[in-house]
Amino acid sequence: MSSIKSRQLTHSALASNIDIHDVTHFLLELDALKRVNRRSYVTGANRLENSAEHSWHLAMACWSIAELFELDVNQEKLLKMALVHDLGEIDAGDTFLYADTRGDAHLEERAGIARLQGERGNGISNLNEIWEEQETGSSTETQLLKVVDRLLPFLLNLNTNGKTWIELSVTRSQVSEAHAFIKDSFPSIHDWLAAQIEFATQQGWLIDT
Repeated sequence: MSSIKSRQLTHSALASNIDIHDVTHFLLELDALKRVNRRSYVTGANRLENSAEHSWHLAMACWSIAELFELDVNQEKLLKMALVHDLGEIDAGDTFLYADTRGDAHLEERAGIARLQGERGNGISNLNEIWEEQETGSSTETQLLKVVDRLLPFLLNLNTNGKTWIELSVTRSQVSEAHAFIKDSFPSIHDWLAAQIEFATQQGWLIDT
């Protein structure tokens, strides 16, 4: 009982120096990610997925796959990277995977993360560091994150009858090239993706070029 009371007193002492208006300010800054629409449609509804929903799905999917395949990863690091993965889109917006401007998207996103890092009420001191790791790192956690980040929108497209692919005239070769790197880090997922790309092409959801 005394240890619990001690922790409560310590918390109260720290909390007395924190402005709750600042805390709620930062929470609302994060809430803005819900307003960033992606290009994939959610299943069972005729609406686009937003980036906050994708971040949650990414974190859950990474967690589940890491456990299921018994991967030697740092779960805390993995989940934190998944949660911050798209935060830069609050300022930069979402960039479609096959857009010509895709290569420069990280510049605006990095600037957005830097802004969030300096916002009042932010209690995450290493936000920049975590984001940079998922963006440019080569750890096992980063590799898994990138695989799952490709898998999820593919899965949504597959289960909405290729709606986004059709609307934006996506080709078979574009999808194959975007997922080619998965063969080295997660061959079983890559093999499944290759079979589904063939199926989607046969259905006319992907242009066969």
